[in-house]
Amino acid sequence: MRIDDIKVLQEIQRNTKMAMKALDTISGKIYDDDLSIQAARESMKYADIYNQATNRLLEGKVQSYKETGFQELMLKGGIHANTLLDTSTSHIAEMLIQGSNRGLTSMWKSINHHENASNTSMEIAKELMDFEEKNIERLKQYL
Repeated sequence: MRIDDIKVLQEIQRNTKMAMKALDTISGKIYDDDLSIQAARESMKYADIYNQATNRLLEGKVQSYKETGFQELMLKGGIHANTLLDTSTSHIAEMLIQGSNRGLTSMWKSINHHENASNTSMEIAKELMDFEEKNIERLKQYL
């Protein structure tokens, strides 16, 4: 497996894992049933894409992305601080949109820096990016 494939797939893992943890952290603060269902669906799709990337890395006998405890602490701390005074549906949707935008940005950087990745890796990356764009569109109705 080429290094470009490894880097793209590990970025997909990082991106989806952060998204799942963010959704898990924020889900208890969502009081709108429709938005709660939307968040649960998003989490399931992130898990699916994460598993696709993980399976490709396992096939190539390459180690998966390893996160640091500090990253998780910063993510959860940021969410808790950001929702301390405002847990409105609009604010939660805005936070989710911002997260999807950060995910898109990191994926664009990854595919631009690792352009020699195989079609399979790029397809998974593009699936994630398309999903992020659709999430943003769906979440706009809650603003």
